[in-house]
Amino acid sequence: MKTTAIDKQVLFNYLDEIKDPEIPVLSIVDLGIVRDIKLSDDELEIIITPTYTGCPAMDIISANIRTLLSTLGFKKVKIRQELSPPWSTDWISEEGKRKLEQYGIAPPDKKFAIPKDGVVCPQCHSANTRLVSEFGSTACKALYQCDDCKEPFDYFKCH
Repeated sequence: MKTTAIDKQVLFNYLDEIKDPEIPVLSIVDLGIVRDIKLSDDELEIIITPTYTGCPAMDIISANIRTLLSTLGFKKVKIRQELSPPWSTDWISEEGKRKLEQYGIAPPDKKFAIPKDGVVCPQCHSANTRLVSEFGSTACKALYQCDDCKEPFDYFKCH
C-alpha cells in the first residue's frame, strides 16, 4: 500500500472499527487511545496511550491493531506505547461521550473527578444520585446509584 497524506486519515477510520475490550461501544479512536500514526515506505507505526498505566486491555488492543493492519496489507507494523503526557479523559471524543451515556455509563465531567453526588444518571437524566463506591466495574469508573430511578450506573472518572 502506497502511503500518502490521505492514507493517515483512512487508517484512523479503519482503527475506529476496533472496539475497546472493556467498553465495547467505544472505539480506540473514540477513547483517544490512538495518539498518532506515522507512515513510511516500509513501516507503519501506531502510537497508543493506555487509559491507565498497566491497563490489561492494551495487549488485546495491540493484537487487534496488528490483525487489522495485516488484513490491509501492512507487513511491517510497529506499535509503540507512549505514556507521556498521560492519557486524559479530555481525549475522549464528543461522540465517545455520547456513546458512553447511551450505553449506561455517565461520561466524565471536568467539574469533578469523583463527586459525592450529583452525577447525571444516564438512564433517567436525574442529578439526584449518590456515590456508592469509588471503584466501579473497571479501574477507570466509579459506581453510583440514582435515587429517582434506583438504577446503579458507572461514572467514567476524570483524569
